[in-house]
Amino acid sequence: MAKNTTGSAVVAVDLVKVYGSGTTEVRALDGVSVSFGRAELTAIVGPSGSGKSTLMHCLAGLETATSGHVLLGGADLTELSDRKLTGLRLARVGFVFQSFNLLPQLIARENILLPAELAGRRFDRRLFADLVEMLDIGDRLRHLPAELSGGQQQRVAIARAMLGRPEVIFADEPTGNLDSGSGAQVLDLLRTAVREFGQTIVMVTHDPAAAACANRVVAMADGRLAAVEAGVLR
Repeated sequence: MAKNTTGSAVVAVDLVKVYGSGTTEVRALDGVSVSFGRAELTAIVGPSGSGKSTLMHCLAGLETATSGHVLLGGADLTELSDRKLTGLRLARVGFVFQSFNLLPQLIARENILLPAELAGRRFDRRLFADLVEMLDIGDRLRHLPAELSGGQQQRVAIARAMLGRPEVIFADEPTGNLDSGSGAQVLDLLRTAVREFGQTIVMVTHDPAAAACANRVVAMADGRLAAVEAGVLR
């Protein structure tokens, strides 16, 4: 097993992901090694087909790497069974998606509490109250997703991701389906999560404004790491 890097929340080591074979083979990740610091917001950027989404999906345990290692804390995700990987995602990882991924038949409060219920654990009522206040969704908790604006749905998704105090939150184009005003609010909330809650966030984005908010920017090109640059978030 590869070893984690001190101060890193999640690490990729020589990560390779290949789709297809022979003449149809696509090497989406080609030996990527990169670490993501604790209590930081890191943006992964690059053109379509650069491998940025594949990298995030492998880091989050949503896809299986062809070779290499993904280290989250003391766990090597590439060595876990499907059952243990599912348990790790429920207990230690949060997700925020472009499409919100809220269950339409559940009210906002139920959507926020769903991961805790699936994991069979009690939720932190004080943290729940703090998140509801920070995200300004107290008057929307009994509304179905269809009764919420896009920005409100994304706030609910952020609360759901943060309630379990995950080691890492993976955000996949979190502003992609929002207007500029709602997108700016979501980015401000993600920055607040880093500053006030010490949260680690790894965000894939095409949005230059979103990337500009990060502590670090990881640029991908042709399945490889192109650059790692300091961002502006402090």
